[in-house]
Amino acid sequence: MRTEQPKMIYLKDYQAPDYLIDETHLTFELFEDHSLVHAQLVMRRNPAAGTGLPPLVLDGQQLELLSLSMDGAELGAADYQLSDSQLRLQPKAASFVIDSSVRIHPESNTALEGLYKSGSMFCTQCEAEGFRKITYYLDRPDVMSKFTTTVSAEQHRYPVLLSNGNPIASGPEEGDRHWVTWQDPFMKPAYLFALVAGDLWCVEDSFTTMSQREVALRIYVEPENIDKCQHAMDSLKKSMRWDEEVYGREYDLDIFMIVAVNDFNMGAMENKGLNIFNSSCVLAKAETATDAAHQRVEAVVAHEYFHNWSGNRVTCRDWFQLSLKEGFTVFRDAEFSADMNSRTVKRIEDVAYLRTHQFAEDAGPMAHPVRPDAFIEISNFYTLTVYEKGSEVVRMIHTLLGAEGFRKGSDLYFERHDGQAVTCDDFIKAMEDANGVDLSQFKRWYSQGGTPRLSVSESYDAQARTYSLSFKQSCPPTPGQKDKQPFVIPVALGLLDGQGGEMPLRLAGEAAAGGTSRVVAIDQAEQVLTFLDVAEKPLPSLLRGFSAPVKLGFPYSRDQLMFLMQHDSDGFNRWEAGQQLAVQVLQELIAQHQRGEALVMDPRLTAALRTVLEDEQLDQAMVAEMLSLPGEGYLTEISVVADVDAIHGAREFARRQLAEALFEPLWQRYQANREVSRSSPYVAEAEHFARRSLQNIALSYLMLGDQPQVLAACLEQFEVCDNMTERLAALAVLVNSPFEEEKAKALASFADFFKDNPLVMDQWFSVQAASSLPGALERVQQLMQHPAFTLKNPNKVRALIGAFAGQNPVGFHQADGSGYRFLADQVITLNALNPQIASRLLSPLTRWGKYDSARQGLMKAELERILASGELSSDVFEVVSKSLA
Repeated sequence: MRTEQPKMIYLKDYQAPDYLIDETHLTFELFEDHSLVHAQLVMRRNPAAGTGLPPLVLDGQQLELLSLSMDGAELGAADYQLSDSQLRLQPKAASFVIDSSVRIHPESNTALEGLYKSGSMFCTQCEAEGFRKITYYLDRPDVMSKFTTTVSAEQHRYPVLLSNGNPIASGPEEGDRHWVTWQDPFMKPAYLFALVAGDLWCVEDSFTTMSQREVALRIYVEPENIDKCQHAMDSLKKSMRWDEEVYGREYDLDIFMIVAVNDFNMGAMENKGLNIFNSSCVLAKAETATDAAHQRVEAVVAHEYFHNWSGNRVTCRDWFQLSLKEGFTVFRDAEFSADMNSRTVKRIEDVAYLRTHQFAEDAGPMAHPVRPDAFIEISNFYTLTVYEKGSEVVRMIHTLLGAEGFRKGSDLYFERHDGQAVTCDDFIKAMEDANGVDLSQFKRWYSQGGTPRLSVSESYDAQARTYSLSFKQSCPPTPGQKDKQPFVIPVALGLLDGQGGEMPLRLAGEAAAGGTSRVVAIDQAEQVLTFLDVAEKPLPSLLRGFSAPVKLGFPYSRDQLMFLMQHDSDGFNRWEAGQQLAVQVLQELIAQHQRGEALVMDPRLTAALRTVLEDEQLDQAMVAEMLSLPGEGYLTEISVVADVDAIHGAREFARRQLAEALFEPLWQRYQANREVSRSSPYVAEAEHFARRSLQNIALSYLMLGDQPQVLAACLEQFEVCDNMTERLAALAVLVNSPFEEEKAKALASFADFFKDNPLVMDQWFSVQAASSLPGALERVQQLMQHPAFTLKNPNKVRALIGAFAGQNPVGFHQADGSGYRFLADQVITLNALNPQIASRLLSPLTRWGKYDSARQGLMKAELERILASGELSSDVFEVVSKSLA
């Protein structure tokens, strides 16, 4: 058991580095049973850190020091102090050169940090603090250096040797070895260093920048995946063009490279000029990747490319500022995806995810501000709060300043801070200075945690023709933050008349109306807006486009929500009205279930969805989104005490009622769309995504009945299609159906056909792990014995264990606690193998406060068992200890 609590690191304790590294020269000698790293660091005293010559403290973990010298003089053991995490020595001058050689073991590095082996390939992951597992260094983002890297390895095993920047030299060595030297002309912190060595094939293309420079584009993959790269390449070129057009950002090197690796803790990494990707975020073709996977590849390729400026050219001063690059870049990739696909549907997908998962994070023991105050292990703060809520904070600035004002601010930010490591305050300051505004109160979004609640009430004076909206904001306590100051909450709104028309908006104090939709800033704890010249009592459309990440409360009746679904000009709010209507109906069913009554569903939900389903003018992707009932995760998140069984029972009852009542329009839509799919080849474009999404949600409803023609259609779709989207959707509804014989046959044939494709097998695991039918845990335990599963691969762990714990509430939250015991067992095992993955798996157990007292006790008991299980990694210790605090 851990006897000492790991050290807490605080933002308030930040100090500039005592020394800087102007040049970093690295030589890697790669062998099968070890690797040698020779480093030359050209260093100097940091003039911003004071005078004198304090000791130099270099970070280093799991390194075997072979030699060390300063300014050419070899140092003996008496000249330095060495610990498990640091090398400490005393410089004798303000400028000096350190040379070191270390031995490391990538071949046994299961944590996948630093330099490691993925299959037969060497690769790196250095963000956040992985570089210290490669060599002794100042491993912090505010130490930026120019890197020159030479990689040496066996020619026949590793014909491709890559690093950051441009290749400047290469040649043969004795014993079938060869070497390549790369030079990166741009200063960068060590977390952006990358190295890859392997037997890789390459897809090549080129891009002409807006200044007419030719950039070579290369995607490197293992030979069997060479046919799955074109979509990623197309996405990269779209991203490069979009960033030039929307942000004026041009790529700056002669070559841009992506490498796909199978063993990777994250989605992808933006290393300068050499992006390393989880293969799931690169490889996509119709037969093996769903529409969602194609869209994810497009978004992740864009995200990592956009980091070239928002993260690489301008980087973070310290890890507390992580959202400076991640929140900004998530916003950029979301806007790119909105421009490439349906803007409304993209917004719906992002908000649904945010409210289900990030709002839950805000309400749990790991809640923290977008810019945290303290952490034990930085890898635990690659969170939805930093990424998704951070993106929403940037979106609010965009909303308040407008597109033109935001572009002026971003231009100034990049110009002012190019080549620097900066803070969230620097980003805000550029926005302020470019637009002549004061955002000091707005910055509370960075420093205050939790999800604000915005309660709204109305009053109408027919005689005075005035309509008032009263806003009241509050934010619940979060760990370390009891009292919150008012936020600046941009509320986009409109007013609808009795025919659904948009009313002109004139606020008190204004000479004339200013359009029919506008943004108002709610910056007081209580605030009243009064509209003039309002001829009839309107129906407000509030928080259009989800203009702020808050929980909105307004006493809409179900009839008013149906009216908004039909008439609101804001596509997001039409969907939102449908979701609110569904939530009210489902909460009524949940209460009936808890009282032991027969379930009776409000027919207004059926009527509203029939109208949507029969409206052929609506975007088909929008129809599919509106047919999707709020998920069990979201219903849990909005519950005071989540009744797992009642939530599941009520939602399944509602789905069956809708399936029965809407059978004919669902069947017609399904048949029409399936016919188009049968007669036309797969295309990875928005219109085709939309058609298939409606086709597949219709099938999921239709299969809830026992109509033989539907089963036949489902089997036909599974067996006769040219794409994974249709095949996997058919398999998923079969897996959740009572048709045992057909289900078993489909699962077996799918696994047999795709057994050699790891990413497709991950989907096969997930479909079964997420099935809410009885026996879920036993299925998962059995699948862990499958030859395609291994705990050493993060994608496998997420696909099977993560899907069970995170996407199968009724299976995971069994009343006997068996799901909790299972997850705790896996976390204990993974703690020794891959601490990052272990800590991320813990999330479902950390939400124990949402459940009944019996489940709370069982979940806390498993957290306590993990805590007592032996020496925990700092990753796991931090999450468990905070969850039990």
